[in-house]
Amino acid sequence: MGKLSALALAIGASLSGLALAAPGGAEGPGTLVIHAGAVIAVPGETSLGPSTVVVRGGRIAEIRPGHVDVDGAHVIDLKDRTLLPGLIDTHVHFSFSPETKLWSAAIDTPEDVALFAFSNAKKTLEAGFTTVRDVGSDGYSIHALRDAINDGIVTGPRIFLSGTSLSIVGGHGDMSGLNRKATEALYPYDYTGACTGAVECALRVREAAKYGADLIKITSTGGIMSQQARGLGQHLSDEELTSIVTTAHGLGLKVAAHAHGGAGVAASVRAGVDSIEHGTWLDEDTAKLMAARGTWLVPTLGLLDGRKDGDASPEVRAKMAEARRVAGRNIQLAVRYKVKFAFGTDAGVSPHGQNARQFRLMVEQGPMTPMAALRSATVDAAALLDRSADLGTIEVGKYADMIAVEGDPARDISVLERVSTVIKDGRIVTHDRR
Repeated sequence: MGKLSALALAIGASLSGLALAAPGGAEGPGTLVIHAGAVIAVPGETSLGPSTVVVRGGRIAEIRPGHVDVDGAHVIDLKDRTLLPGLIDTHVHFSFSPETKLWSAAIDTPEDVALFAFSNAKKTLEAGFTTVRDVGSDGYSIHALRDAINDGIVTGPRIFLSGTSLSIVGGHGDMSGLNRKATEALYPYDYTGACTGAVECALRVREAAKYGADLIKITSTGGIMSQQARGLGQHLSDEELTSIVTTAHGLGLKVAAHAHGGAGVAASVRAGVDSIEHGTWLDEDTAKLMAARGTWLVPTLGLLDGRKDGDASPEVRAKMAEARRVAGRNIQLAVRYKVKFAFGTDAGVSPHGQNARQFRLMVEQGPMTPMAALRSATVDAAALLDRSADLGTIEVGKYADMIAVEGDPARDISVLERVSTVIKDGRIVTHDRR
């Protein structure tokens, strides 16, 4: 069964009736045959016409032209639909949502958080996102959820996680907005991931690796949603950034850097981080440097999507207004200078399950072609995860992660907001039989 915490086992037992069941027994180990009207096997390349995709053992075994019968197989009829790879969101936070309060930690147990995270993961999977990168969820509930999904105890998207973000004391990622007594009781120093100096920051990286992180997430600058008015400039020093990156890379882990302000973005790129998350005030010089170094941009245009300013503090409202003035400029610079970018929504700050709304924003604000936007959530996102051998396209040998939509996303990207069928690891998660 693998190394699962007692919490994961408890969740699995309590949710055995809630885990997403495959219809018609198609979730079993037998052969699954998909008759598709069209297949976007590799987004950005020529699509296939009517095709048969054969799945065995959770992986794609064959792709044949036309609609071919296979003896003894379970058949799913998608002759009027477009089949494409399962989507990947590289920036989510399953442990909270826009409705989560600062004081939630005073009443929520780890079990509460795990159940809440499971609910958010379920919404995300049903929306067509079969793989995610969770870049900043408190505690170890997300670790338990990841392991339970991997071991088949519950059904959810494939999760790659960082655990708690690393930050400066009092920075974005370290708790603020509560009085000192409440902060110290609910968010002790060693729980938040705060660190000072190169040595302690390296220690935090090693601790994250020790307890099962798949990558390291840092907050190089202030944050828009932080309950403070400290600005969005550089937080971690150059020395601290270099220590984190060197230590993480030595352990085989990538570093994702939350960075809004231009100085913090540039410092993170110089230090060698693997991806810039947000990059709101990205400038031309830094975009050129990112392109030269191969640094990824995860633009998270959903950060402000659907946010109600009236619910935020005056400090947060001011930062949101500043960010809205430059919204989309990072995408424009990435397109212009050929910066590698991957799809990421900041779901948790924005609503879970509505991840696909960002595709329209990318096309509108880029300008970016619909297929380039789709590619960022498939081929490119898989490359950022170093999982191109298994994810991102519909090809023989890869995981059978696929979705179906009515219409052609190359012509209308909004069809991705209405996914009719979701298949993960060859198991049918949802299927609209109409």
